Amino acid sequence: MDFHGFALRRVLAFIFLVLSPVNGDVSYSVPEEMKRGSAIGNIAKDLGLDLGRLSARKARIDTEDNSVKYCGLNLNTGELIVQERIDREALCEKRASCVLKQELVLENPLELHRISIHVLDINDNSPQFKEESIKLEISESAVKVIQLKSLTNPVPEDVSPGSEVGIINVQDRDSEKTDRSGCSIQQNVPFKLVPSIKNYYSLVTTGQLDRELVSDYNITISATDEGSPPLSSSKTLHLSVADINDNPPVFEEESYSAYVSENNRAGSTLCSVSAGDPDWRQNGTVIYSLLAAEVNGAPVSSYVSVNGDTGLIHAVRSFDYEQLRSFKVHVMARDNGSPPLSSNVTVSVFISDVNDNSPQILYPAPEGNSFMTELVPKAAHGGSLVSKVIAVDADSGQNAWLSYHIVKSSDPGLFSIGVHSGEIRTQRDISESDSMKQNLIVAVKDNGQPSLSATCSMYLLISDNLAEVPELKDISYDEKNSKLTSYLIIALVSVSTFFLTFIIIILGVRFCRRRKPRMLFDGAVTIPSAYLPPNYADVDGTGTLRSAYNYDAYLTTGSRTSDFKFVTSYNDNTLPAEQTLRKSPTDFADVFGESDSSPELHVIIVVFNLLSIVVFVPVTMDFHGFALRRVLAFIFLVLSPVNGDVSYSVPEEMKRGSAIGNIAKDLGLDLGRLSARKARIDTEDNSVKYCGLNLNTGELIVQERIDREALCEKRASCVLKQELVLENPLELHRISIHVQDINDNSPQFKEESIKLEISESAVK
Repeated sequence: MDFHGFALRRVLAFIFLVLSPVNGDVSYSVPEEMKRGSAIGNIAKDLGLDLGRLSARKARIDTEDNSVKYCGLNLNTGELIVQERIDREALCEKRASCVLKQELVLENPLELHRISIHVLDINDNSPQFKEESIKLEISESAVKVIQLKSLTNPVPEDVSPGSEVGIINVQDRDSEKTDRSGCSIQQNVPFKLVPSIKNYYSLVTTGQLDRELVSDYNITISATDEGSPPLSSSKTLHLSVADINDNPPVFEEESYSAYVSENNRAGSTLCSVSAGDPDWRQNGTVIYSLLAAEVNGAPVSSYVSVNGDTGLIHAVRSFDYEQLRSFKVHVMARDNGSPPLSSNVTVSVFISDVNDNSPQILYPAPEGNSFMTELVPKAAHGGSLVSKVIAVDADSGQNAWLSYHIVKSSDPGLFSIGVHSGEIRTQRDISESDSMKQNLIVAVKDNGQPSLSATCSMYLLISDNLAEVPELKDISYDEKNSKLTSYLIIALVSVSTFFLTFIIIILGVRFCRRRKPRMLFDGAVTIPSAYLPPNYADVDGTGTLRSAYNYDAYLTTGSRTSDFKFVTSYNDNTLPAEQTLRKSPTDFADVFGESDSSPELHVIIVVFNLLSIVVFVPVTMDFHGFALRRVLAFIFLVLSPVNGDVSYSVPEEMKRGSAIGNIAKDLGLDLGRLSARKARIDTEDNSVKYCGLNLNTGELIVQERIDREALCEKRASCVLKQELVLENPLELHRISIHVQDINDNSPQFKEESIKLEISESAVK
């Protein structure tokens, strides 16, 4: 029987065990998650084993399938202890019964005891979501029932309340008794959870969504089971609201104003408009453009442009305040949504004036580089109006405020100019020592910054007798004048000298007792002068003149045409009431001592006129003959008949508004152009204006009470001097009004009462 083989013994033992009755099984119930080393039960005692022989018999715990050994044996105490963590959900998942199979093996003799350990479930797992985080993004075209995914379409902001936007599933790994869970939302958000099927919940909207107010929601969902104690868990659900194009662009201001100075550079920035759109991405992208319109008949795009991305408005051209002072443009802001939405705003562009226009002098009219010549009578008193500078400025506001200044004068103390009126007046009476030639340079300045100015020159001749007038200092000829012009000048001077000498001889024969006339242009041209005795009347109403003068014709201020003034002599103290100061060609001829039938005078005038025509025509063909033309014209005017003044006789004390005469008809003026030419009545010495002009009828009317006694006292002749002034072109007509006396004053005693005392011894 000795086979010397271990295998035989094992076979025999196996047969013995199989054939022997099964006994010694033991069963325990333990909760899961017991600590390592915890005692499950005293298996040695339960099986009636000798505690002292456990080590000798090599007692140990095995598993049937050689899996994890969750239990062990304490050989000293005989207790079955926990050796590995027992997790019922890991061992048996959700099965109702969970049993661990273990075996107790002893040798010498061999014994095998089966051990069944029933693992009890405890509430050691909280409810779990399938995903750690959940993102729900529902598009505006999403359907109501959506399976939960990690990333889907966003929720449209115009979704109606009660719409289902997601489904949530919650699971608990514990047994059925403890895996029932409840879900809830912790925050105050426009969503709620509605139970669906087991452990499934629908996420439903409870209010209107507005992405412009809240674009994203982080919703915390809590799940709690029904175990004891109950366990819970929470997860965050991120929900994005999809944008729709439901907001048009809105400008930051209701209207915009832009201010730009004229003469700006093309391309300069005027202003910036800005509009915001609370929508997202392309729905909130704003594009700017100009609405079609016209400014002064031209497209608005030819004046300004707008940057489509930034809203900057630029000037396309340089603006001129004198042509355009303001205009409006309309800017449209449009988004890129579908369909696009837009809004408009008005931009007002105001152009401010800059001082870019120099004053323009209208009078004296610029005539190349020549001086403007004015004649001033020697009898002019201080404050008398000599001339006036008229200027305009195309700018506006303070840039157009003009001031007049004399920058250079031959005699600084003789003339002054009104700072704002431009009127040139004498500062004092003209004396004998004053130079006859006075040169003024007048500057006209505006009030802009910087100030711009223009200048003009005036040549004033102080004389009451044309024979005393010195040479007119017009601008010299250009050095490049042609030889033909020089020859014409020499020929003109020679022929003029011959004929003027002839005139002098005739006058010397006829008026041998009269003094010789003086030369007009320092011997170049002579003008005959009439001798007048010193005992003559002053018709200005200012009394007897201070000294004796020879009075001849002189040109009116600024006109240099055919207006002349004559003073006639008298031999008694009374002038006829019907006498006026109008001089006819016959009177002019009488000055030379000739009548209309005088052959000498006719020969002189005819020959000289022919000479003027012959010489004047070729001179006018040369551009540099302006000075010659002026000399010839002056001589021609002197020798021609004189007219242009008008005289009226009126009784004193006429009612205001009474017509003196139709001066427009008498002077042959165009009645319709009186207003356009700014016709007005002035006085020579700026005294009271007794007369006015009716622009509708052309009549000279009484404007103030005319009292002959107050004006002229007891002088035999009483004459009011008035002037008719017309502009464009400037004309000056003298008006002499003879005031006739009427019996409007009763005799007056010098004293209120008279006392006579006669002595008793007075002789008879």
